Amino acid sequence: MKRFAVAFTGPSGSGKTTLVKKISKALIGERKVAIIKHDPKDKATFDTVGKDSHTFSQTGAEVVVTSPTRTTYFSQEPKTLEEIIRMFKHFDILLVEGLKTLPLPRIAIFRNNMEESYLHYAEAIAIDQTIDIKRYNIPKNMDILDLNNTTQIIEWIDKNAKTV
Repeated sequence: MKRFAVAFTGPSGSGKTTLVKKISKALIGERKVAIIKHDPKDKATFDTVGKDSHTFSQTGAEVVVTSPTRTTYFSQEPKTLEEIIRMFKHFDILLVEGLKTLPLPRIAIFRNNMEESYLHYAEAIAIDQTIDIKRYNIPKNMDILDLNNTTQIIEWIDKNAKTV
């Protein structure tokens, strides 16, 4: 089974989560989709204080919560991309939000303002009409995608995603 991965990066509020959600929804009927979200500021909350999963995860243990509809894994240590991929087992396409230093084909997402430092980590940019590309030093080989054209972005992913 061939499995592919692509990543998305960009400043806070640029639309990364929205785009990953749109792509996932568009692909889910025809492919098994897995998503990794990076939480660089360690702000994500996983459960409510007082619930068992929160209580268990606060002990420092590795915790798995399973139900008839889902399984959630709480880990107290960082995992490499390879370790995370092994946890997923079955997927066709892996969408990674963040983790800009991972060696994956990457789309940088910008809205209103472009931070050129992200371009060093990306092969493509996805922008909307709020970005005037003439104001920026975009590398000549950089693909420019319409942030609001999910079909175009999926076509880029299909051509550029890395086998993992």
